[in-house]
Amino acid sequence: MRTYFYKILLTCFVLFVCSGISAQSDFAVDSVTSESDSLIQVLRNQVQELQLQRIMMQEQLSETGRSDSLRAAERKARVDSLRTITPGSPLVIDGDTLLVLYARKGGVYPEKRVEQAYEAILSQGRRLTMFADSVYVYESDFFSDIMAGNEVILSVTDIDALWQNTTRQELAAQYAEVIKAKILEIHEEYGLRQKLRGLLWVAVIIVVQWLLIKVTLWFYRRWRYRLMRRVMRWDIPLRIRDYEVLNVRRRGIIFLFFFRMLRFFVILMQLLVSVPLLFSVFPETKTFTFTILGYIWDPLVDIVGSVMGYMPNLFKIIVIIVCFRYLVKAIRYLSSEVASGNLKITGFYADWAQPTYLILRILLYSFMFVMIWPLLPSSDSEVFQGVSVFIGIIVSLGSTSIVGNVMAGLVMTYMRPFREGDFIRFGDVEGFVIEKTALVTRVRTRKNEVLTIPNSNLMSAQTSNYTFAAANYGIIVHTKVTIGYDMKHELIENLLLASAKATKHLLQKPLPFVRVTSLDDFYVEYEINAYTHHSELLSDIYSELHQNILDHFHEAGVEIMSPHIFAHRDNLELQIPKSDK
Repeated sequence: MRTYFYKILLTCFVLFVCSGISAQSDFAVDSVTSESDSLIQVLRNQVQELQLQRIMMQEQLSETGRSDSLRAAERKARVDSLRTITPGSPLVIDGDTLLVLYARKGGVYPEKRVEQAYEAILSQGRRLTMFADSVYVYESDFFSDIMAGNEVILSVTDIDALWQNTTRQELAAQYAEVIKAKILEIHEEYGLRQKLRGLLWVAVIIVVQWLLIKVTLWFYRRWRYRLMRRVMRWDIPLRIRDYEVLNVRRRGIIFLFFFRMLRFFVILMQLLVSVPLLFSVFPETKTFTFTILGYIWDPLVDIVGSVMGYMPNLFKIIVIIVCFRYLVKAIRYLSSEVASGNLKITGFYADWAQPTYLILRILLYSFMFVMIWPLLPSSDSEVFQGVSVFIGIIVSLGSTSIVGNVMAGLVMTYMRPFREGDFIRFGDVEGFVIEKTALVTRVRTRKNEVLTIPNSNLMSAQTSNYTFAAANYGIIVHTKVTIGYDMKHELIENLLLASAKATKHLLQKPLPFVRVTSLDDFYVEYEINAYTHHSELLSDIYSELHQNILDHFHEAGVEIMSPHIFAHRDNLELQIPKSDK
């Protein structure tokens, strides 16, 4: 954990240094109000120069006997009229307007002069050392330069003085006092004393944060197992039917997980306070502090605002869910009553109750989902709609066979071709229906093999229901024997009827009967037919019937064998026409 703490401090220090370096190179463009290279600004400056030249020429051509005060008043009126159409370029630092320049100096426009002065003032104010008498005015023949050491901050011209209705020297002295006060103000915030004080605060913040992390880790190690033992003593079993969701071991694991997350959360909250404080110590990194706080605060504000704005729709969704839930419960109660036989509806079978309930539940929940969908957050966004369409396409492409089986199972439910427990025949498969689902039907054969048949296959093929036929009409058990022509048919019929009478589960009403089904070349084919209501015992009935037939025929001396006549060639001529020999 100590390594973890050192890594955090190292990361914060790197960010602090990088942000300080970047802050020194940033230039605020709040004093530049328009692009100096634009054609409109160029034309405006040219018009301004022409107007100033006209004013100077008018003064030179004026009468020499006119008083100086009168000429100054006329000059002031002309400059004031020109100032109304010329906005000027203000020098603004930290929201404070120091001065406004209207004229250019040589080929340098006022905007560029203001920008250069802005950079120079910030550069001088942010130096570690600064002396008050280092700002002075250097006079030359054509300019009055406001100097800070060996660096020119701003050059004042006669045209600048003309715009301000004063002399160049007076205007330069006035600007020098304003610039000097601003440089000293900036130096108070960026100077060496403030840097040393900031470093002291940085050390204090780091030490306090280190102590807080140590205290947090000590509390975690000291109380982790103590609190866990107390929690594990609580008798709070949580069960879902026969499954115990929370036992002692799971409670301990969950507690340790949340306690560990609480430790990280506390350390994170400490860092969210200490790191912004660390960056707010120095002016160069103060903006980075607000950036960090914005990363944390803005999402929280957005989340809280979104949650509060979504509350009406959330209450609507809750009301819709509650209403549909109780409606589904009412339908389930009616279906259970119909299935148990307590409620009878004409033309509606009891075995239809559960499938109908499932269908109605799906329809109601689908309708509920349609009502809730527009109330979901961002449901009208293109991304949300695109994802929903994509999911719908995937489901539709992958569920073609599933939908076919479901529809086939639904149709068979209301066609009622068979029910669970019925003995059916499907193609070459015979067996008992042990389960019917929405997708498949499972059949257990006489050999106890469980076959899974898709509902779509059952729907598209012929299915025989022996149980239904045996219960309502009596299914006919039949088998055939072939006897030669040398036996009388009355004897054979009596033997077959006696065998059927001796077989269990074969009905005597209706009476068994014998049919002569075929007269072949060498034998006669007899078929015994008898009724039974026990379709589930067909294999046993057939076996017993065959045994009785064997016993009765053997007792009567009748051989159950199909006779054949064989022709043998014995010194016979070829049986072909003589003309072909």
